[in-house]
Amino acid sequence: MSGFITFMDAAMIEARAAAAAGEVPVGAVIVKNGQVIARARNRMRELTDPTAHAEMLAIRAACLALGSERLIGCDLWVTLEPCPACAGAIAAARLSRLYYGASDPKSGGVAQGPRIFDHSQAHWAPEVYGGIAEAEAAALMRDFFAARR
Repeated sequence: MSGFITFMDAAMIEARAAAAAGEVPVGAVIVKNGQVIARARNRMRELTDPTAHAEMLAIRAACLALGSERLIGCDLWVTLEPCPACAGAIAAARLSRLYYGASDPKSGGVAQGPRIFDHSQAHWAPEVYGGIAEAEAAALMRDFFAARR
């Protein structure tokens, strides 16, 4: 891909911040026209909110920034394959592209498990690109959970 620019480094910064705060290390950024318009990290424990996934928080921030519930023309970069709930929010927001790092065999909802975007009831499916900086993202998750065992 000539001229491809990755924003996974920005998502990894958010993931590391989540880990430092004791949260599962997932980070996300939303990009429009080559500019980051929203960034977030997992904050479920901090906010006492099971929906405070990095993707959900980034989607909410991007919608506020654009003044719209639709994020057409925006790309989501996230360090871990989104869960089914986040995949549903991605579809509802009409994000154009999803780039994710590590696969999530246990809780993923895009390439694993229910494969939300392939479901007959999916009303929108972004272009999906997995495995971006996968080794780095997977190592961050492994190290985080190894330190807690």
